[in-house]
Amino acid sequence: AGRCSSMHGPRTVANILRELAEKQQLSEETVSLLQAQFSDLPCELHSWRQMAEYSPEMRQFACVLHLYHIKAYDYLRKIFPLPHPYSLTNWLSNNEAAAGFSNDIFLRLQEKVERGEQAYRYCALMVQDMSLQKQQEWDPQTQCLTGFVDLGAGILDADEAPLASEAIILMAVGISSPWTAPLGYFFVNSTTGHLLAQLLRQTINKLNNTGITVLAVTSGATARGAETARALGVRLDPERIQCTFQHPPGSAHSIMYYFDICHALQLIRNALQCFRKIEWLSDTMQWQHVVELAALQEQRVLEPCSPKSGRPGSEESYHLKVNLATLLFSEGVADALEHLQKLGLASFQNCSGTAKFVRLMSRLCDVFHGRGPYRRGLKGPLLAGNYTKISHLFNEAKSFFVTLTDSMGRYIIKSKRKLGFLSFLLNAESLKWLYTNYVCPEGTPSHHLLTYAFSLDPLELFLRALQQACGSSGSPTCTVFQAAYHKLLASCSLVPGSPHSSGSGNTSSLDISLSRRRDLTLGSVRAQYNPAHGRTLATEYPYCAGLLLHGSALSNALTDLSLHAQSITCTAGFIAEQLASDLQCEACLASLFESDESRLRCGSVLYIKKLGGVSLPSASVYHITSISEQVLNHYGKVGDSNKNTKLWHLYLEQKVFQELLGESPLFPTLTNHLFDGELCVNNHYTILVKEITRCYLNIKTNHAKHLNLKYHCGRHRLKRLKRKHLFPSPLGSCQSSQTHTGS
Repeated sequence: AGRCSSMHGPRTVANILRELAEKQQLSEETVSLLQAQFSDLPCELHSWRQMAEYSPEMRQFACVLHLYHIKAYDYLRKIFPLPHPYSLTNWLSNNEAAAGFSNDIFLRLQEKVERGEQAYRYCALMVQDMSLQKQQEWDPQTQCLTGFVDLGAGILDADEAPLASEAIILMAVGISSPWTAPLGYFFVNSTTGHLLAQLLRQTINKLNNTGITVLAVTSGATARGAETARALGVRLDPERIQCTFQHPPGSAHSIMYYFDICHALQLIRNALQCFRKIEWLSDTMQWQHVVELAALQEQRVLEPCSPKSGRPGSEESYHLKVNLATLLFSEGVADALEHLQKLGLASFQNCSGTAKFVRLMSRLCDVFHGRGPYRRGLKGPLLAGNYTKISHLFNEAKSFFVTLTDSMGRYIIKSKRKLGFLSFLLNAESLKWLYTNYVCPEGTPSHHLLTYAFSLDPLELFLRALQQACGSSGSPTCTVFQAAYHKLLASCSLVPGSPHSSGSGNTSSLDISLSRRRDLTLGSVRAQYNPAHGRTLATEYPYCAGLLLHGSALSNALTDLSLHAQSITCTAGFIAEQLASDLQCEACLASLFESDESRLRCGSVLYIKKLGGVSLPSASVYHITSISEQVLNHYGKVGDSNKNTKLWHLYLEQKVFQELLGESPLFPTLTNHLFDGELCVNNHYTILVKEITRCYLNIKTNHAKHLNLKYHCGRHRLKRLKRKHLFPSPLGSCQSSQTHTGS
């Protein structure tokens, strides 16, 4: 090294960096950044003698060089007394929500560990990036320029230094208990897999110092995520998958790597769209079957009446209507395809292979999205009782994926569209490894695991709250991002299950999961291939129509076909269709309409009986609408001058809830669905009741305002109205709140 320095002149940082560039140990971009920022940094050995004597510039140089290229850092350690890489963790930490690791969060985590709280012994580590607007700004408080790259050791603000374009956010998530902790962020110009791997190792070191053991690392199923996995030592080879990496390198402690399932599903969807036809053994999966299902318009179907029904006539009619909130890879889609094939529809002939593929993906998603500790089967936690079944499913999926071929006979697992399938195979191996090492043996953290803990949903929830705190829909600047992060960090709670555990407000993890998979529904497929045929609702209600559903509880209850009864029924059906246009939850959407239990009911195809031109609502929707009508008639005299104010609506909503207390249970089909999310009062059940009430009150009050009517108790008042005024015509008067739209 001394001879090389004498050849290039005085021993300066610029000369050493030039030597590293010639050895191709540093990229030209990294060398340019280091030369611009540290060209005047002294290189005398006495300046680097002791760690306590390191200047801020020396610390900054050591941290940046180590994060960008560890081999170059190890090379310089032979020349200068640089500290061990694990000693750099403290230099990457800051207070007051500045870039780097958040000291306050780590101190609070350490306190919980020292108090012996078992929920904080193990965690999963997650990483995600967020785009930033490149903009240089002057901060009057710190008296320095902002907007540059900042890795926690100080801003790289040289004239030739690049502006930051991304923020890398790190988060720890509890495995045995649902706590989340935003650990910090870093401003970078360009994110590479090597840089993310180095940041992850530094984060693992800092968590280990607090007494928390990292069991898993989760990233997006992207090119950058795959590069990060390889940089850590993970092998993405379908024949020899290595799902773990050692930390520290060469030690006995292993950490599993996990790809976000939502990203992996998007990649598989893209592969199906591009290949259009996938073959394995004797079966064929055709993407066109899914397109035809999503594009299926509401149509009338004739079915012969059975002799046991006792109904006159030889045929009975009902309507098929696609539930656009249905997830693409779900059991409902598989059942719907098979049922439509039995009905003899030409577009769905020979779709058994497609249904088989969708059903396998649905079962895999049930395992990887296990969130309910009280669910059973594949949707429940990873337990000793169901591990054998899950292991068989993983083996079946592996033998299935490695034999998939395109129409030319080329293996998809070796094509350019392989990452989604590789992600599922890697995650399956990771879960099997985790079960073997941390669930099955005695004395391990937990005897059951919720696989949902390894998805990026908690971090995505935090990022959305961060975006909202930034106050703009576009990419924020570094200054705006830092202020928003400081705001969320101040309200952050590490209590398991707390709605403010990650600054997320009242949004649940189930809602964020459904929202993230919004482009993996039948509605998204229809929008891609036939955007002109979205949801269309009738602009006004028919006045008179017969009830076509025979033998149902609702039909028996509506024996009074008076004007008033028909009005409430049509209004309830109108409300159901109005709310269905915005719902993203398949279970909630299906519960809005009356079902015929005598027929097979698919999750994605609803059998809808028609009351004229309006779908027949479920008994629960009708009951809530009827109670709302009674409340409005009885309390309509209160506050005549302020009937359209928000306060008056809240008053009426409260009265509706008071009337509903003590009534028979509503939405019986949602009983199991309640276990999918958090066990709290503000769940999909209560949200549906509130949305139906609000929608009805909006319709009625806006309609009355238009007609200048006053509410009076009694049915005769309604009968005196003209037919065209019995039902509301403007659909835009009812808007679902954002709380439920995200569900």
